[in-house]
Amino acid sequence: MRTEASVLHLDLDAFFAAVEQRDKPSLRGKPVVVGGVGGRGVVSTASYEARRYGVRSAMSTREARSRCPHAAFLSGRFHAYRETSERVMGLLRSVSPLVEPLSLDEAFVDLRQADLPDLAVPTVTAFAQDLRRRVVEVTDGLTASVGVGSSKFIAKIASDLDKPDGLVVVAPGTERDLLRPMNVTVIPGVGPATTERLRRVGIHTVEELETVTEDEMVRLLGNAHGTWLFHLARAQDDRAVEPERETKSVSVEGTYDTDLTDRTLMEGLLTRQAGEVATRLGKNGLSGRTVTIKVRLHDFTTLSRSSTLPSPTDSRTTIARMARTLLADLDTSGGVRLLGVGVSGLADWVQEDLFGETAEAEEELPEIVVPHHSRRTWAPGMDVEHEEMGRGWVWGSGRGVVTVRFETAQTPAGPVRSYAEDDPALSAWRPPEPDPAAGG
Repeated sequence: MRTEASVLHLDLDAFFAAVEQRDKPSLRGKPVVVGGVGGRGVVSTASYEARRYGVRSAMSTREARSRCPHAAFLSGRFHAYRETSERVMGLLRSVSPLVEPLSLDEAFVDLRQADLPDLAVPTVTAFAQDLRRRVVEVTDGLTASVGVGSSKFIAKIASDLDKPDGLVVVAPGTERDLLRPMNVTVIPGVGPATTERLRRVGIHTVEELETVTEDEMVRLLGNAHGTWLFHLARAQDDRAVEPERETKSVSVEGTYDTDLTDRTLMEGLLTRQAGEVATRLGKNGLSGRTVTIKVRLHDFTTLSRSSTLPSPTDSRTTIARMARTLLADLDTSGGVRLLGVGVSGLADWVQEDLFGETAEAEEELPEIVVPHHSRRTWAPGMDVEHEEMGRGWVWGSGRGVVTVRFETAQTPAGPVRSYAEDDPALSAWRPPEPDPAAGG
């Protein structure tokens, strides 16, 4: 573990919901819930106004609606989240070359490479305060909570202690005092099953966990998990900030404007995606053992299924066959808005090559055309544009009618209008594609 507080963890506050509030002036200061809006949906992010009513991530949308019925329930706009995330990650990389993104809304930064005069607590505190100010600037108003400590573990815990828009710097030498009163669930990897095992032997806090020897921990939880907890309970974490993570998977996915219901069409799309994955594997001299499909249903519920081969492959036919088999186990009768195929467990060799086996004959694929239905899907929160009124977002839809509030991040809260769902003057709005000629 480092002797100075030189690892920073930044976590954008209620990220998806905050982006929606930024871009929709009428929702600022009001409860917003982003995720699946249907009966089987799950909350992805809740604004702090919604959290006051007990709404939280991973809660069913049904329960969230019962707790906070007056919230705005939105299906999410990933293009907006990605674009905002790229601004923040660009800022972080401008202050240190060692930035390790964990997701769209959080990352570690190694301050040893941040060109600071020293790594004393006052210096890193001033740096972190300025970084938070710059995040507000580059995101047009979003806030971030920041933690700084002597390890990834401590920095991540610190960033969660003063949310939202907080800053906690843990001085070197005080880490164990910080951890001891905390529940064992603060340690990464301590989920419900591990918590229950520890509870049965009378362990509830990190301080109680600290009294257990490494041998006892291994007997209780297994070698890898027990050793991990033994060291983290003592604030021992020497993991480096890794800006260039080794590729762990290769995947391709597609989102469709109209929900897919034709099973044969879905199989064809997965087969074509498998071919793209195999091509990328081949170009990089890689193969993989585990094939995964990702399916996002009509209500935003996202499912995944995986299967593992006995040896690595880069065969399009093999990957496609496994993907179609995995799809067969899922109920997609309600419609599918996203499909994806990925391969993980990567290696730089293919088992079949070692034995001189010939590759399977690749199947010829027919041309795949995703049908266009006259009835369009208007998801709550999606960006739209009207020929006369300009840009806005879907407030709600049903019974052949779509209601739109016309406003953007740059305008005041705007008027609300309703249209027939097939009104030719109303269309989905998407950000312009970047111009390749413009360069970096």
